[in-house]
Amino acid sequence: MAATPFAELHMHIEGALGPELIFALADRNRMHLPYSGLADLESRYEFTDLQSFLDLYYANMAVLRTAEDFADLTRDYLRRASAAGVRHAEIFFDPQAHVTRGVPLQEVLDGILGALDASEREFGVSSGLIASFLRDQPVHDAEEILGELLRLRAPIIGVGLDSAEVGYPPTLFEDVFARARSEGLHVVAHAGEEGPPEYIWQALDLLGAERIDHGVRCLEDSALIQRLVDEEIPLTVCPLSNVRLRVVDSMDEHPLRTMLQAGLRVTVNSDDPAYFGGDVGENFAQLRTGIGLTEDEIETLARNSIEASFASDARKAELLAL
Repeated sequence: MAATPFAELHMHIEGALGPELIFALADRNRMHLPYSGLADLESRYEFTDLQSFLDLYYANMAVLRTAEDFADLTRDYLRRASAAGVRHAEIFFDPQAHVTRGVPLQEVLDGILGALDASEREFGVSSGLIASFLRDQPVHDAEEILGELLRLRAPIIGVGLDSAEVGYPPTLFEDVFARARSEGLHVVAHAGEEGPPEYIWQALDLLGAERIDHGVRCLEDSALIQRLVDEEIPLTVCPLSNVRLRVVDSMDEHPLRTMLQAGLRVTVNSDDPAYFGGDVGENFAQLRTGIGLTEDEIETLARNSIEASFASDARKAELLAL
């Protein structure tokens, strides 16, 4: 994959927290883990649905305490992403998940942004940071986090919506996203992973989403497909995640090619690489094996990812020329 430069647009930095780093940070922070060792932790990476993954995902975040921890996590992701061919990354982080644990928001920002600031120089990867709201938490909490980010003048490029989808429709967050848009922030939202196509409609109409994260269930609604095609709305699809969380049964049943053939502006991403079996390069490798993804299709997906990014026009042109 390294020969084809591309952008990664759907990756949760907390989801890059691998088992080895979990134990290293626990040791640094003198924390006791409820696992007997690496093998015990790794044995728990079998998920039946989104919630079963989220339970482990949030539990493991306990080791992230200091700016240094967040910087090490981010730098580790950037090193791996660069080796896989990523040249631009727009990274999600979950501020609520850290503030509720008593970690100051500034500490989180200092760590992640410190690594991102050096990313292009160290790894050849330009970047942007997107703050995601936890949709299964009170809307008031999202409002408070957005207010704090604005007060701190955090150099984020946008906001998103993630965590448990079913039962938490985008409509709940209409006012929060309206404020974010009024502040000039980009807007993306998870929709149509486990939730119905209606959530995608809401994300577009009520939140003003410029990209839909996941979106695979759009295939159940022909009118929605046509709208996504007509408006060239990007879909940040995560194949390994879809398989590991049982959105689809296996990689050879993944609808990526069907989505491409429908004219949808699809991109390939890793979501939570430490939990779902690999980075974005591994996603492409398994798509090659599973659905016979061709080199022409890979080129299309790479071009889609760069064009769908929030990078500057100059950076997009630079990447597309590589």
